[in-house]
Amino acid sequence: MTTTQNPQPSTPTGPTPGDEAFLPLRTTVILLTAVVIGLVIGGLTALTGVPVAAAVIAGMTSAGGSIPVLRTLIR
Repeated sequence: MTTTQNPQPSTPTGPTPGDEAFLPLRTTVILLTAVVIGLVIGGLTALTGVPVAAAVIAGMTSAGGSIPVLRTLIR
């Protein structure tokens, strides 16, 4: 004797609670671009022969300053 089972959907039809992103895509792109800008400026500053601390400060300042500009450019 066999019993029949009701078919179950193989995939859920809506988003599950664990599927939402930690950060929206736009925010992630803006922050990653700011980090790259900061690394480039910090590296170029370090190549000029200034102390490493000054190069780090220059990189952090440029990364922080680029975020508002990137917010308006990236939509």
